[in-house]
Amino acid sequence: MRHSEKATMTLTIQVRRGTYYDSVVLMQLQRALLALPGVRDAGVVMGTPANFDLLRQSNLLIDPPRDARAEDLIIALRADSDASAEAALAQIDALLARRSTPTDSEYRPRSIESAARMSPNATWVLVSTPGRYAARVARDALDLAKNVFLFSDNVPLDQEIVLKQIAAQKGLLVMGPDCGTAIISGAALGFANRVRRGNIGIVGAAGTGIQTVAARIHNLGGGISHALGTGSRDLSDAVGAITARQSLALLARDPATDVIVLISKPPSPAIAEMLLRAARAIAKPVVIDFIGYVPEKNRDDNLFFARTLSDAAELAIECVPSFPSVPLFPGTEMKEQREIRKLSGYFRALYSGGTLAYEAQLILRDYLDTIYSNAPLLTTNQLPLTSVSQAHTILDLGADEFTVGRLHPMLDNDLRIRRLHQEARDPEVAIILLDVVLGFGAHPDPARELAPAIADARATRSIEIVAVVIGTDDDPQNASAQIAQLQNAGARVFTDHAAAVRAVGEMIGKKSERIEKIERLEIRDSEIVALIIAPNISLDTPFAAINVGLESFYESLKQQNQDAVHVDWQPPAGGNEKMIALLEKLKRNL
Repeated sequence: MRHSEKATMTLTIQVRRGTYYDSVVLMQLQRALLALPGVRDAGVVMGTPANFDLLRQSNLLIDPPRDARAEDLIIALRADSDASAEAALAQIDALLARRSTPTDSEYRPRSIESAARMSPNATWVLVSTPGRYAARVARDALDLAKNVFLFSDNVPLDQEIVLKQIAAQKGLLVMGPDCGTAIISGAALGFANRVRRGNIGIVGAAGTGIQTVAARIHNLGGGISHALGTGSRDLSDAVGAITARQSLALLARDPATDVIVLISKPPSPAIAEMLLRAARAIAKPVVIDFIGYVPEKNRDDNLFFARTLSDAAELAIECVPSFPSVPLFPGTEMKEQREIRKLSGYFRALYSGGTLAYEAQLILRDYLDTIYSNAPLLTTNQLPLTSVSQAHTILDLGADEFTVGRLHPMLDNDLRIRRLHQEARDPEVAIILLDVVLGFGAHPDPARELAPAIADARATRSIEIVAVVIGTDDDPQNASAQIAQLQNAGARVFTDHAAAVRAVGEMIGKKSERIEKIERLEIRDSEIVALIIAPNISLDTPFAAINVGLESFYESLKQQNQDAVHVDWQPPAGGNEKMIALLEKLKRNL
């Protein structure tokens, strides 16, 4: 399909039916096409409605291809001429064939069952397939008595509930869906930082929340025993905090864990009380940050309440018995390059982490009256169109609407860079805030791509760019090196997220004397109940896993010298939902 675009430009769309590649391969192909002569812009996505919207926003699509399906590969090109477009399209197969990794010579099983026979010691399965297939893959893992790290998002809620109930009955653990981060026996799963081993355990409903706390604990001289993710919906009334309660039980009995940190967005009062009772029953200090929940008091017996993620890390350090003296990460004591100055205009934030976006809204309530978002604190502040910011806006670019059939922004900076340029062109915008989250599984050098975009934005006009770097110097990207690149581009850099947001508030708003509403959650000793039965897992056994989905997660495990097998997964039945359902029914009846 080809459209003429102005006199000197052509827009070409190619559809490859039933052709599946994981998101990393799509990103690599898109970048390879952009490097070809005559190609002005390119988009390589799976054929979902959300991706068609993104192509429209990038001026790469006029009308969706007729009868395009979610399992179809869509290649969109804007080129100088028809000849340039045809030449680029002719190279696609060669570009895909050229993609290689150090592990290409390894045998790749085609199913979890085959992988389990190859690696009988594997107790974990990492699932990062598209959401519409993920529950089936996770169910197969549970049937093989494997614990599941379920990175995939867009998994229906009813399927999550069934998976977690089955896991609990089998004495297994399902972390997720939408579980971005975990650290098990020193192995970093998904997006996770390289941190020293220690005696602080973490239970978190969000990946960037875990990363922020774990990296800060490391940079303050502490260490992590294990970090268990639950997925963003686990603490909902519908799911009932099944994974959170299992995780607390695991860390409660773990001899390597002396202090536990529990972090999440505010759960419902019923779930919050359930978790507080469970935490009170643990004979260890438990630091709790229900982000946005204001406690009656800072301490209640063994419970310690934090107001921010940074506070949670610092409280955990204070609870550690005989805390060792370790040199601090230089970034924790960084001095600002420029004095904070008052600015006139709007503030825009482009986050890859949903928890950080949520915490930013909470902090900025003390400075700004109204903040719009695609994930707002109040429904009245819902951003009408995610493609267009208005007034003060905080965007979570890792939310489902931006990641359907597309790579997460912690792996691919393309969407965020495009949005950075869009926001910088708005003459009413005075400040743009970015998070730069490092670690295994994430982009190998995000500052290399973000720094030029920041420099371009600042060269266009006087605009303040604030960057928050979440990571350690032991991460593959090296936090200090990332900080230096961003500062050289003119960004004001922080390593403490709460401090960065407060600085933005001071520049763009006015500190208010808002009285915080205190949500009273009583912990009635007479109603303390036993924790949910902990899964039959020993967290300190040697880690071994099967990876299904993003090959980059497998490569991350191999980089850490962890025992892992990668499954060469493809959508069953070519993605035909009716045929998949029939095959599933036959399989369950065998």
